[in-house]
Amino acid sequence: MPDSPSPSSDNRVVSFRRKTGARPQAGHHRTQEPPSVEDLQKFEQTGERDDYRHRMITNIAAAAFTLLLIVAGLWLADTLAAMRKNQDCVLSGRRGCTPVEAPVQPR
Repeated sequence: MPDSPSPSSDNRVVSFRRKTGARPQAGHHRTQEPPSVEDLQKFEQTGERDDYRHRMITNIAAAAFTLLLIVAGLWLADTLAAMRKNQDCVLSGRRGCTPVEAPVQPR
């Protein structure tokens, strides 16, 4: 059988060496690379005025929606915790798991 790696020897060392002779020669000019950012003009402001009112209304709507999602998540988590507590009580065989609120009668 040819030299096959054993399944337990997954560790390999790969050495990376720098090329010592990779210097540009005197007669060669380096070509100019294209800029890393293609075009920034699309991000520049135009002569139009910003509609701050519309932006603020949109931000308020987004904040209200986020707040609504947070409140709904907290309500759901509380409801699930209460249901789990009641189910654990019933499944353990106890009676009177659900609290009954009786009105207080004056004497």
